[in-house]
Amino acid sequence: MTTTGAHREATGSTTRAWLWWGRRRSAALDVGLALFSALECAAEGAWFADETATPVPLGVLFGLFAGSVLVVRRRWPIAVVLVSVAVTPAEMGYLMGLVGLYSLAASDVPRRIIATLAGMSLTATLIVSFVRVGQDVRASDLAEPGDWYVPLMASFIAVGVVLPPVLFGLYIGARRRLMESLRERADSLEQELLLLADRAEQRAQWARTEERTRIAREMHDVVAHRVSLMVVHAAALQAVAPKDPQKAVKNAALVGDMGRQALTELREMLGVLRTGDGERRTGAPVPLASVGAAAAAAAARGGDGGGGAGPCIADVEDLVGQSRQTGMVVELAVQGDPRAYAPEVEQTAYRVVQEALTNVHKHAAGAKVTIRLAHRDAEVAMQVENCAPGRPDPASPALPSGGNGLLGMRERVLALGGVFVSGPTDTGGFRVSAVLPTG
Repeated sequence: MTTTGAHREATGSTTRAWLWWGRRRSAALDVGLALFSALECAAEGAWFADETATPVPLGVLFGLFAGSVLVVRRRWPIAVVLVSVAVTPAEMGYLMGLVGLYSLAASDVPRRIIATLAGMSLTATLIVSFVRVGQDVRASDLAEPGDWYVPLMASFIAVGVVLPPVLFGLYIGARRRLMESLRERADSLEQELLLLADRAEQRAQWARTEERTRIAREMHDVVAHRVSLMVVHAAALQAVAPKDPQKAVKNAALVGDMGRQALTELREMLGVLRTGDGERRTGAPVPLASVGAAAAAAAARGGDGGGGAGPCIADVEDLVGQSRQTGMVVELAVQGDPRAYAPEVEQTAYRVVQEALTNVHKHAAGAKVTIRLAHRDAEVAMQVENCAPGRPDPASPALPSGGNGLLGMRERVLALGGVFVSGPTDTGGFRVSAVLPTG
């Protein structure tokens, strides 16, 4: 578990409550060390006062004050080391010197300051050790050692007292800084993971929205056009049945064919959704991507009754024929030489014309429609324009509209990098224009 921001704030409040100590254990340790150091320095101060003919109580008070400085070793390690260096000539504060050097080396004090104070402590200890060893040698009854003995022993004592706490403090300080950097890196990685998770959730939500939109568009393409024509033919059948039985039979056959085609397309789509592309159901939820793919596959088969790869521009003539069978006047003008395009271009062009004709059936029944297809060098253009509708026929059916047809056409065209424009004309009609790049 990494340290979160809330945990750091709690730690910060605890630190303020305990001054420079982060934990009660640290405060208890420093107070204990300071007490022990004060007692040591008091005893050594009494001995030093006796040696120098100074009042013993004064030496004891001085030792208590000097030793108690160790309580601030975490906050002011430089002061502790300076005090230990200052009392070194009195041969006081051995514990204070060891702990002070360790605290100094483990702190964030610049290395040059650590080296300077360690050198001062080493020099002071070397001088005092040299004097004390020399006095002990002269006071002993043993044979006089060589000239090398006193400097060597003094050097051993000075290095043994100063070097180990400094090295150990440097190691602990480096380890602590490493742990802090690793903790900060873990915190930053945790924040990055949370950010990535949020972004992944946003992308997943966006993908789900896009799939829902695509499913709605494909379902609309499969059902809307055929059902609209079925409603128009059913209304015509109701109107001509008493007058022209043969035409009524023909319209009834058309309605039946369109209904069977619509049911076949829906059955294929639902079959794919239920079985997962022909496999047995496992009870697991079907992803939206699979639903969209199934809807797109069924919509692609819907243009030619399931017998080809999908609707294409050549199938526009069949759309025109179906609309003409309902009594609509439709003119189709083709410019340029027709040629094969990419499947997505073919299907998009077909869907634009299909949806435009469906909208005419819904909103402008009886209006004349002109369809223009232009095959150009690097693009194919289509335009579906209807005249202003006449007086509405009371017998004509009212087809519902969800308002998604133009939106779906625009999405299809823009997805291929094309241009889509729709709007009313000056004569009261409506025009839908689209240009699709083919290169």
